[in-house]
Amino acid sequence: MKIATWNINGVKARIENLCQWLKDSDPDIVCLQEIKTVDEGFPRFEVEALGYHVETHGQKGFNGVAILSKMKPDEVTRGLPGDDSDEQSRFIEAVFSVPGQGALRVCCLYLPNGNPIDTEKYPYKLAWMERLRKFAAGRLALEEPTILAGDYNVIPEPHDCFDPKVWENDALFLPQTRRAFRALEHLGFTDAVRATTDTTKLYSFWDYQAGAWQKNNGIRIDHLMLSPEAADRLTSAAIEKHVRAWEKPSDHVPVIAHFDFQA
Repeated sequence: MKIATWNINGVKARIENLCQWLKDSDPDIVCLQEIKTVDEGFPRFEVEALGYHVETHGQKGFNGVAILSKMKPDEVTRGLPGDDSDEQSRFIEAVFSVPGQGALRVCCLYLPNGNPIDTEKYPYKLAWMERLRKFAAGRLALEEPTILAGDYNVIPEPHDCFDPKVWENDALFLPQTRRAFRALEHLGFTDAVRATTDTTKLYSFWDYQAGAWQKNNGIRIDHLMLSPEAADRLTSAAIEKHVRAWEKPSDHVPVIAHFDFQA
C-alpha cells in the first residue's frame, strides 16, 4: 500500500497537477494540506473520476485538509481534539479496514507555521503540537497501525535544511518546536523518511523566491510519522521531488511511503 502526504497549496489552482500526479504515482491514500477551499468547493469530480473517494475538512481561502483514498473509510473525524474554540481546519482522520491487518488509521494534519514568533501565532503552534502529542498518545494505546501524515512546519534536524543559520530564529526550527516534534518520536512514532535513509540535502519544500528550487535551497517539513504497528510494515519511503519542476507547482512536493499490510 502506498500512502502519501502533499501540501497542495490550493487544490483548485493545482488540480491539473494533482490529477497528473495521481495517475503517475498511483497512491492508495493521499493526505492533502492547504486545500484552501470550503468542502463544497473541492474539485471532487476530477478526483473521483480517477477512482478516489474524497473526504475534506475545508476552510475558505486558507488551511483545509483532505484525504483521498481508493477505498472508502469506515470512519472520519474532523478537527484535532483538545480545543473546542479552535476554528482552523487543520486535521482530519480516516479509519480504513485493511485485509489481514484490521483497522488502519490515517491522520492528515497541517500544523501552524508559528511566524512571526513574537505574536500569538507561536504559542498557538506550540499548543497545537501539545494537543497532537496527547492525541497521538491516545491512538498508540489502541495498538493499531496509525500514520500521522502532513505538513508539520517543523525542520527536525540541522541536516533537514540547506543552511541552519538562515532558520535559527524561525518558528519552524526553534528549539521549542523541535523539542515538541521529538516528543512525538519519544512516544514511539517513527519518521518514515529517516527510517529508510540518512541522506542529506533531502527536502520537501522550496520557496518560490530567490531561486530556492534552482539552488536546491530547501527544507524538509513534510513528514509521515508511524506508530510501531505501522513502522513494522514500512518497506520504503521517498520524496517525489520531480513534481516541483512542473508548471504552476506547489512549493511542497509529495512524500510517500510503502507498506506491506498483507504480511
